[in-house]
Amino acid sequence: MNTLRKLLQFWPWLAAILSGVLCVACFPPFNQNWLCWIALTPLIAAVWFSGKNSKRRWLRNLLLGYVAGIVFFTGTFSWLGSLGTLFDNFWLHGLSLLLSVYLGLNFALWSWFGGLLRPAVAATASATDPIARPVTNKWSAMLERARRTAPAPQSPWLRSTSNLRLAFLLACAWVAHEWLRGWLFTGFGWNGLGVALHAHWPLIQITEFTGVVGLSFMVVFANVIALTTVRRLILEARTHAMRPHYDLTLTMAAIVGVLAFGVHIAQNPSPTKPLRVAAVQAGIPQRQKFDPQFAQEIFGQFTRLSEIALRSKPPPDLLIWPESSMPEPVRDENTESYQFVMDFSGSTKADLLLGTIDMEDGHDYNAALLISNAGQQTQTYRKIHLVPFGEYIPLRHSFPLFAAVASKWVPGDFDDGKNYTVFWLTSGEVQLAPLICFEDTIGELTRQFVLKGANLLADITNDGWFLRSAGSQQHLANAVFRCVETRRPMIRAANTGVTCFVNEFGRVTQLLQDETGSTFTEGVLTGEIGVPTEHELTFYTRHGELFAKLCTCVALATLVITIAVRRLR
Repeated sequence: MNTLRKLLQFWPWLAAILSGVLCVACFPPFNQNWLCWIALTPLIAAVWFSGKNSKRRWLRNLLLGYVAGIVFFTGTFSWLGSLGTLFDNFWLHGLSLLLSVYLGLNFALWSWFGGLLRPAVAATASATDPIARPVTNKWSAMLERARRTAPAPQSPWLRSTSNLRLAFLLACAWVAHEWLRGWLFTGFGWNGLGVALHAHWPLIQITEFTGVVGLSFMVVFANVIALTTVRRLILEARTHAMRPHYDLTLTMAAIVGVLAFGVHIAQNPSPTKPLRVAAVQAGIPQRQKFDPQFAQEIFGQFTRLSEIALRSKPPPDLLIWPESSMPEPVRDENTESYQFVMDFSGSTKADLLLGTIDMEDGHDYNAALLISNAGQQTQTYRKIHLVPFGEYIPLRHSFPLFAAVASKWVPGDFDDGKNYTVFWLTSGEVQLAPLICFEDTIGELTRQFVLKGANLLADITNDGWFLRSAGSQQHLANAVFRCVETRRPMIRAANTGVTCFVNEFGRVTQLLQDETGSTFTEGVLTGEIGVPTEHELTFYTRHGELFAKLCTCVALATLVITIAVRRLR
């Protein structure tokens, strides 16, 4: 019994760890996304219903959230350790842990905020209260027992309005931290809680108004109501007095309403025009991609796979090769890669989209090229959002020792592009947004292309850095929301990872995989994709992260008011 009691003393910390584990299970490779509706309840329970009311309770709440955050981010980004295997670098195996130490602060601040909003239950007099009157008769004794065992009538947990307000404010605070995480210090917004619902197409349709954070708002709101409902049922069981649970009823009705909206939208699609597309997944090993001695093998691989695509009936209008597909800069006329690409383009009528390194005036860019009219016309887009520690080392010249360690896997920095360049295809009125790698996970960036006229999204990527880990699956899970937010379909062409077509409702319509169901294969994906003929702009495309900004304002105002009121007491 003593051992059990000691273990029970640690239940808040075990609850925080459990929340982190449940959140990890919501995402690939586990995909137990139903858990997102309860994943945060252990952490909230630990913050609200454990510990004593002391001046240092805020620090305890902060640490509980930090523990949950470290567990979640370490687990969900464990695929970053694949870099350590690829580069034979021990330190890179701990990259996910280093990242979680920083990102875990988001969970910590949210749990601290939740503790700050914890409803204060009015205390009742007890036998030790100085104002408690002595029990003089049987009637008084009965009243005293009832007063000790029953909750105070004014308990905020028994009021639907109080629970709804609490859920709304905590959901706003969660949205605020996800939005800040997406852009602060260049941002790393992967795997917001709403992303766990990526496969539930009826639910995710509201993101055309709110962005993916709208789903996170809904999930966190439901978590809070789930916990307050359990707490309320316990209190009501003690008093044998049940009341209408308007908070739970309204929450369930809202979720059903979102589902109904999603089904309605999917049944009334906008008019589209078919475009024949072929995406090549070459499966070039990462260690060979930029090695000149493998150049001829790379050329042969792309030729073989592309010819398979071009023999399809009818032939594709657009052929896509992935990010950094050629071992040398394609726009440099002195390279074999230039000669190969131009010769190939000259032999086909299809537009060719590919990724390459681009060099100009001493600057290096990660770029996308569209080559049309048998090599006579070239359009270039230079990647705008670069990945820190992947495409450049932050503060490389300010901290030489740090740069010396990091330069083993990032020997030189790419420069960032400045223009949201939309490509015009020669077939019809198709305008293409050439996203590169992680850019398809950034809603604010993608919508800029659509504002400039893009009606088709294309992402060229190379997830070979992360070997056969869950990184590529999580990449796709985050990317599908760009289609719903903008109501534009997407083509994804990966060197290795997930090559697929996604429609404007965020549903994967075609997927490249081998006979075992694995996406880590080589091959070509051909088919048709419906391109919108009407250039209508969604609310999200026109206004961006307005919902997230409003939630942030609400959270900040609540924080200021709450702190001010407490200081006045």
